[in-house]
Amino acid sequence: MKLSQQEKAAQKAAFRAMSPDKKLEHILTYYKWLILLVLVVVFVLGSVLQRELTKKEPVLQLALINVAVGEDLENALTVDFITYDGGNPRRQEVYLYRDLYISEDADTLNHEYAYASQMKLMGAIQSQKLDLVIMNREGYDILSQKGYLAELPALLETDPDLAKEFFPLLVENEVVLSDNSIEVMLGEAEDRERVTQSVLNALALSSLPLFENAGFGSEIYLGLVANSPRTDAALRYLRYLSSADLL
Repeated sequence: MKLSQQEKAAQKAAFRAMSPDKKLEHILTYYKWLILLVLVVVFVLGSVLQRELTKKEPVLQLALINVAVGEDLENALTVDFITYDGGNPRRQEVYLYRDLYISEDADTLNHEYAYASQMKLMGAIQSQKLDLVIMNREGYDILSQKGYLAELPALLETDPDLAKEFFPLLVENEVVLSDNSIEVMLGEAEDRERVTQSVLNALALSSLPLFENAGFGSEIYLGLVANSPRTDAALRYLRYLSSADLL
């Protein structure tokens, strides 16, 4: 019911006559849901604003597959590259996919984790949100066979200095062009037919100063994802790796 002007004036006078405690009690009694709604809206807007102000633009996206690195090397692989590249670490980043594990022989304990990692990896590749991968030999074999890695010689040849530095580090692996193992397993074919091609699609990293004293027990490899749209940034990253050192 709409109040008259006299009733409104009487309510205002009654409110002014209340003690501070009574005024607070009155406000909480009649307006607590409105106050809560305002607070929720302010919180949501504040969160969105903070996220937008602190959001970083990914210059490159890098995955560590079956490889773990310490804090110093992680910083060297991410923040230090942004500085080297003339960027702003507060606004730009090398986005890092950590702790990915893929294996053809994952045991029962690791099977679900390996499956989840593979799904995450495939999603990142299909959405073109992954550019470079650092991996052990098993991870390299799996990605190479699936055709996920780009051939590197032509890319390196665009920069003579890079070609001179990295051609000795190129590694050859197989890409599976066709494989009828599923048909054989289902009884739709009798003989196994597997066609492969050897390509140079990774770099052995352990001899580079940044990695040679990093404590890896075996060789690690760097590959470029075949559908990466950021090959220029990947080339700049290779230039950085050729000169970087872990102090």
